[in-house]
Amino acid sequence: MSTTKRKKLKVKAVAPKLKLFRANEPLLSVFMWGINHTINELDHVNQKVMLMPDDFKSYSKIRVDNHMFNKDSMPSHFKVKEYCPLVFKNLRERFGIDDMEYMNSLTKQPADVDSPGRSGARMLLSTDKSYFIKTLVSEEVEQMHHILKQYHQYVVENNANTLLPQYLGMYRLTVNDVETYMVVMRNVFSPRLAIHKKYDLKGSTVDRQANDKEKLKELPTFKDNDFVNDGFKIHVGPEAKEKIMSILQKDSEFLSNLHLMDYSLIVGIHDADIAEQEQQEKQIQQQEEFAGSVDQDEIEEEEEDVDDLNDGYGLAITPPDSPQPTTPLPFNGELDAKLEKYAYKSSGSCPRREVYFMAMIDILTKYGMKKRTAQAAKTVKHGAGAEISTVKPEQYAKRFLDFLSKYME
Repeated sequence: MSTTKRKKLKVKAVAPKLKLFRANEPLLSVFMWGINHTINELDHVNQKVMLMPDDFKSYSKIRVDNHMFNKDSMPSHFKVKEYCPLVFKNLRERFGIDDMEYMNSLTKQPADVDSPGRSGARMLLSTDKSYFIKTLVSEEVEQMHHILKQYHQYVVENNANTLLPQYLGMYRLTVNDVETYMVVMRNVFSPRLAIHKKYDLKGSTVDRQANDKEKLKELPTFKDNDFVNDGFKIHVGPEAKEKIMSILQKDSEFLSNLHLMDYSLIVGIHDADIAEQEQQEKQIQQQEEFAGSVDQDEIEEEEEDVDDLNDGYGLAITPPDSPQPTTPLPFNGELDAKLEKYAYKSSGSCPRREVYFMAMIDILTKYGMKKRTAQAAKTVKHGAGAEISTVKPEQYAKRFLDFLSKYME
């Protein structure tokens, strides 16, 4: 009886390539995973022509247990909740932000940014400097839900022509049974042009100066009294001033009608002359480092071949594979198209060549019982005529606009 030998096939299982979200802390790994998951999920959802009231109450939620059994890259257990996904997707579209671009920016580890605010909120900046991620307290989350419908309507009616924060997504992350609320906003400062000075302006003069700790930072956030004492003016010219003040007037009225106050105008100043000087210094430093890295013996051996490398203009061509000094380009007079509504070049009356980046921030404070009590306490302390920051929304808006109009020309 003949026997046949069966040849056994050895099959090796190949694990699918998965996108890893490694960060220096579990919360950020989960945030990146959550952004990737929620944007991909939205790809499978039919977009509506018109948002419905229920869209402003909706959310998507996912719970993950024993994720890949690998705690090195992600926590074993976590939850991700995205609030009003279709609303924020619509807002991103209206602000001209592509979802894939949004996802790619936020699935790389963001970096912490010093925040001068008293709220203790944590601020992070995406790797490409396009987006800020800010932690929220539960009161702010509640306020966001409360104003979201009106905020969306306002953005639509004004064709996104506003200096209000661009809210692009809101999430709740649960890691190790701790809940963290986060909101993503567009960064209104240019990733290309350095900011050399920064002011946070409310139009108030009581306790509105940077403290000693703030001044020690590489880029301190100065306040109203610092702004006035520096003798600073925002030189944009009459046409640009009229345009900016018109937008701020509308935005302030919108916030006032929602009983919101305590917001600021953040002003970032790029000084083109300082930037050119910094560029020249960096170029010299890089050239020196480059020169120092070349071995002297190699130079002597290759001296006889210099003529062969001459490009006809008396300059030696750098071999393609050699390290070359690279420096960022100085300001060439052109502003980033995506930030055109926030960026203004200085007018001819300005003694310096500057670019101003301006936007409203911290708009989620309601004039409720807590603020009324604070107003009463500060009025007793500083007197009825003092320019305290805690006042009624209508009064706050007027003072805010008057201050900016006075120091903008």
